[in-house]
Amino acid sequence: MSVMPSAKPHSRRWLHLWPLAFFLLVCAGALYSLWYYWPQILIDSAMWQKSINQQMSTLLREVAENPARAGWSLLSFSFVYGVLHALGPGHGKIVITTWLATHPSRLKSSLKLTFAASLLQGLVAIGLVTIVLGILALPSRQLHMSSFWLEKGSYLLVGVLGVMLCGRALRKLQRVLRKPKRFTSFTPHHVHDEKCGCGHQHLPTQQQLAAGEDWRARMMIVLSMGMRPCSGAIMVLLFSKVIGVYSWGVMSTLAMAAGTSITISGLAFLVHGFRQLAVRISGNKAPVLWRQVAWATLAFAGGGILVLAAVVMWLSAQPVMRGIRPF
Repeated sequence: MSVMPSAKPHSRRWLHLWPLAFFLLVCAGALYSLWYYWPQILIDSAMWQKSINQQMSTLLREVAENPARAGWSLLSFSFVYGVLHALGPGHGKIVITTWLATHPSRLKSSLKLTFAASLLQGLVAIGLVTIVLGILALPSRQLHMSSFWLEKGSYLLVGVLGVMLCGRALRKLQRVLRKPKRFTSFTPHHVHDEKCGCGHQHLPTQQQLAAGEDWRARMMIVLSMGMRPCSGAIMVLLFSKVIGVYSWGVMSTLAMAAGTSITISGLAFLVHGFRQLAVRISGNKAPVLWRQVAWATLAFAGGGILVLAAVVMWLSAQPVMRGIRPF
């Protein structure tokens, strides 16, 4: 005699995915708030950036007069600037948070990504100023135009990364939905854990973690985040070259990159922790197929967010022919 399954667990299985629904709700609220307050954020950012640039110019003048006394003040101020600068709006935060929230990855690897992207951003600024002003001896207008096209290129890479993630998610959904489904007349009560031996997947496997750390995706993330040179670094390098303390400008730029990596790494740590918490809360209850479909759908949504952000940033980017501009 077969025992018919109860309809109650099946009718409530969507409730087991509440962490995912809560995360999507928070993301929607954050995106709406960002869109609503974006004009005021840009105005405040411009005013704050102008004040910081003036302070940085003053410190560079003091370094030119007395490097031993003012040098450490410049580097300390640059480091703090990098920490605070990374708190403002920027496409790098969108890229790293979207990636970490929608793809399984190791925390150590995630922190390496943020450090590499911050370092690359500083090195791109140094290389750009060195080549355009030092080697080619072109006017500053060409420097800002080169920075503008690098910025546009970084936005293009964000879009390419988004399309790549969407394609991967769709292929995963196709594989999951094509799997044969097993139906049983009776499902006994069972509490899942990592060592229960039931054959179900409760946490990301090592293969999934390795897939989340695919070198192509990591390279796209680092390039899309670090290819756009920091406007503050460009200003510091330009002014330091004019007054003859270019080596201090280079060190100041590297200090900014270190400060930026601290903030972005902290953000990556938080996002990674929240994702792991959501996986642990929902992973042991929801059916395996539903979890796979939900995470693949979330990954597709993350890729779509990157594509949308890339289009908006590409269309809104404008060339600026001066050293001061909102970050």
